[in-house]
Formats: sequence, structure tokens, C-alpha cells
Amino acid sequence: MDAFSTAIRVASHEQHTEAETSTFMSDLLGGRLGVAAYARYTEQLWFVYRALEDAAEALKGDPVAGPFIRPELMRVAQIERDLAHLRGARWREDLSALPATRAYAARVEDCAATWPGGYVAHHYTRYLGDLSGGQLIRDKAERTWGFARKGDGVRFYVFTDIANPAAFKRGYRELLDAIAADDLEKQRIIDECKRAFELNGAVFRELGEQFPLSA
Repeated sequence: MDAFSTAIRVASHEQHTEAETSTFMSDLLGGRLGVAAYARYTEQLWFVYRALEDAAEALKGDPVAGPFIRPELMRVAQIERDLAHLRGARWREDLSALPATRAYAARVEDCAATWPGGYVAHHYTRYLGDLSGGQLIRDKAERTWGFARKGDGVRFYVFTDIANPAAFKRGYRELLDAIAADDLEKQRIIDECKRAFELNGAVFRELGEQFPLSA
């Protein structure tokens, strides 16, 4: 069997490409949508990352999920700063999750409560994606809407405590390769990664419906 980190990346490649090339993300990155669409997307991230990070403390000592809980990855505080910048100090008052976002966050919560391997699948798809592709979104957002470089509005994408992202990602993949799971469990984790991409894709579809390009 290939190294688990390779198997997981290869297995989820198709969904990853689909998510990256969704109509909403293409329109957003192409500068064809306004800052309101970016703000709405950032709101959805808040719900998913709350689900991931609210569970982190309880999973710290878990033999499967514990090694992946790293404080330098945590994003909720940064998302909240971005939302305060995008929506104003009272951003929480009209915060709402799309139905697809509610389903996504609920699945993360369920895995966190009942299945550490599933939690790792969601952790991997989110955080490693942010460290990689997220930088493209940050760059586009800064240029399209004039945010200060690595400042308010794009802090979600800025990992100030990770000096060398390439080395960090290598270390993360080593953790995956060493995960306390047999082959059957590893396959279940891979399947959950695919599900995570599907859940994320559903959020993009609903965002696309909310922000269609005017003909």
C-alpha cells in the first residue's frame, strides 16, 4: 500500500479539483463578484471552523486525532477578525449558515464526538487546503478588494505561527503516515475525505445560487 498521505491525496484529487473549479470560486477568484460574496463565504467558514476547533480540546489526548491538534493551525480567532472588518463590530447579529454549511458543520461535530479518524479526515481537508490553495485566495482578495497585505479581511489565510509552510505540510503528512489506524480504517478515513470535499462543494453550490453573475 502507498504511504497513507499519498493515498489520501490521490483519492481526493478529483473532488479537490471540482471544489477549486466551482462556479462560485471561479467567479470569486476571477474578480467577477463583489466583496459581499467574499464576506458571505467567510461567514460559512466560521461555522465549519467552530465545529473543528470547539472539539479540539477534547480530542487533544486522543491517540488518533490528538497528534493533529496544533495551536498554530487554529483559525476561528482570525475569521472573527476578518468578519469584524467585513461586516462591522456587530457581525454576529445577522450571521447565518446556509443549509449546506449546517450539514457540513454537523458532520464535523458528529465525527469529533464519535469517530476520531473521521475528524482527522475533515482536519486534513480543511487545514492543509488553507495552507496551500488558500494563499491564492488571499492574494486575489487583496488585489480585488484592496485589503492590506496579510491584514484585516484576509487574516484567515495568514498562518503567522507557521514560519515554513512546506516543512509544516511535510510534518503533517508524516503524522498521517504514522496514524494509529489499520488498512480498513485508513480506507474509511479516505472515504470521509471525499465526503468532506462533497460537503464543501455543496456550500459552494449554494453560494453560487446566492451570488449568480448577472447576465
